[in-house]
Amino acid sequence: MDRNMFFLPVPRRVIYLDGDFALGDQAMILIDHPEPQQVLFTAKRLQSALETSAGKHWEITASKAVPADQVGVTLKLSLERVHRSQGYHIEVTGNGIVIEGRDIAGLFYGVCTLGQILTQVEGTVPCLEIHDFPDYKTRGVMLDISRNKVYKMETLLDLVDRLAGLKINQLQLYTEHTFAYRNHPSVWEYASPMTGEEILKLDHYCRERQIELVPNQNSFGHMQPWLSKPKYAHLAEIHGEFESKWGKRQGPFSLSPIHPGTLPFLRSLYDELLPHFSSKMFNIGCDETIDLGKGMSKAACEKEGIGRVYLNFLLALYEEVKRRGYTPQFWGDIINEHPALVAELPKDMISLLWGYEADHPFDLEGSRFQSAGIPFYVCPGTSSWCSISGRTQNCIGNLLNAAENGLKYGAQGYLNTDWGDRGHWQVLPISFLGFGLGSAFSWCLKTNRSIDIPEVISRFLFEDPMGAMGRLVYDLGNIDRMAGVKIHNGTSLFWTMQTPLDQITTDLRIGGSNYPAQLEAIDQAIQAVLSERMQRKDAALIRREIANTVRLLRHACGRGMLAGETNPHQAERMRQELARDMSEFLEEYREIWLARNRPGGLADSAARFEARLEEYRQ
Repeated sequence: MDRNMFFLPVPRRVIYLDGDFALGDQAMILIDHPEPQQVLFTAKRLQSALETSAGKHWEITASKAVPADQVGVTLKLSLERVHRSQGYHIEVTGNGIVIEGRDIAGLFYGVCTLGQILTQVEGTVPCLEIHDFPDYKTRGVMLDISRNKVYKMETLLDLVDRLAGLKINQLQLYTEHTFAYRNHPSVWEYASPMTGEEILKLDHYCRERQIELVPNQNSFGHMQPWLSKPKYAHLAEIHGEFESKWGKRQGPFSLSPIHPGTLPFLRSLYDELLPHFSSKMFNIGCDETIDLGKGMSKAACEKEGIGRVYLNFLLALYEEVKRRGYTPQFWGDIINEHPALVAELPKDMISLLWGYEADHPFDLEGSRFQSAGIPFYVCPGTSSWCSISGRTQNCIGNLLNAAENGLKYGAQGYLNTDWGDRGHWQVLPISFLGFGLGSAFSWCLKTNRSIDIPEVISRFLFEDPMGAMGRLVYDLGNIDRMAGVKIHNGTSLFWTMQTPLDQITTDLRIGGSNYPAQLEAIDQAIQAVLSERMQRKDAALIRREIANTVRLLRHACGRGMLAGETNPHQAERMRQELARDMSEFLEEYREIWLARNRPGGLADSAARFEARLEEYRQ
């Protein structure tokens, strides 16, 4: 019997003992709780794990009159042996298994850990003790559903189930315009939005799995889907071109904080959105207000200062949210640009400190908010967006940096973000590595810092016991390290696809990229797929997604080499080959998109590839 099993996340303490417990055919799962209905879902999850992994069907009972020798697993609460919220204790002896939780969540997490054990044994479970509890009370994932991809319900439900198994307990769906507001249909009519009924169903599904579904509606910046519509255009800070820290940009972008119609507009959104959620948290966004002071609020900002105008509007939103009985969350990037104002934030408003590079100053920001007594989450990311195939080393560094400094400065939570900027080109499995590592580092940093990343990602996210799929996505995410250039928040091959062909060699980000070296790294990485043995129901789809991703990576290398080709005959031949390849890629891309995602947004995402195809045909 192997006594060095894999876990994700790795528990705080695992003690292997002598002996084994045989999984019999007729044992029972005993719920030892005065209100067994509260534990029924957890017991059913264990029942399902036994059926799937061991082929055993164990009946669930709440009767203590059942003879002890017929009980295989006992589930009960314990305040004596488990001292931390969400903590649990597992004891396996030759006579059976006892899972004790400090609370219902702790029992659920104990069952999740036992479920991982069951996938690695055959007929018997090694005797052991596990003592475990989390570093972070809140361990979340935020999915971007506003940049083209709005996931199908079956995609969301499957992902929630898997995240729950990794002990994630908060989920947010980043929203700009993709909730079906019945009073504002013109904004979402082509976006395939989430409906109120779907949110109610998803909220219930999450609650069963100890996950809090937190409402999310951006309320200041990133409102161009609304402000570009005639009905809402008057609320924009500015229309037309403006100068920003990102260079020249085209409005509209942000709501004007001084327009008298802005707050009534947001009230109408909040009143319609919030009743669908059981959570009493609410993320109001308010990030990247890059046009503030460039238009309608220019005079106010010149008089009071941009920071003060921003804070005044933020406080007005705070009052709206508190009046409804919610605790507001908001992105902390803008207030961090005005550190003297941090201390003026309400002490019951949670700042979301985000940063997506490995060296982001979570240390400085965490110290600032701790000193001011303002609660905060650290918010790193999966590093999958603007990458095609991920950024493995940056992902690891970013997630670790956030976990370390969040613990150092007393962060209340850890929110791992997964964005979809500029077309949402990455397929969902590319984010699995980031999801898994975020769950591990936020659960117990000490025991998860040095885990075998490819192995555990392969086993517990791809259901591939061979370790191949974890190795594949790990290596695909390292391809950009061969480019010879370092790009902030993106990769060389992604930007080679986004940049017009005649600008690639002169672009300061990607000019000089080593495309042959990246092509060789792709070919080496893909060899891992030869040994994969995925057991997921969607294994065939994942194979298609990865194959299409690899095709795009190779295409980007060919595109980069075409940009530098000086022989006109060779260049024309390359153009024709790339045109044919892009046409075939696009057909597969559309089919794969519709397998997990709704149609809204597909046309916009694919249009970026269609523009490249037209270049080749010119």
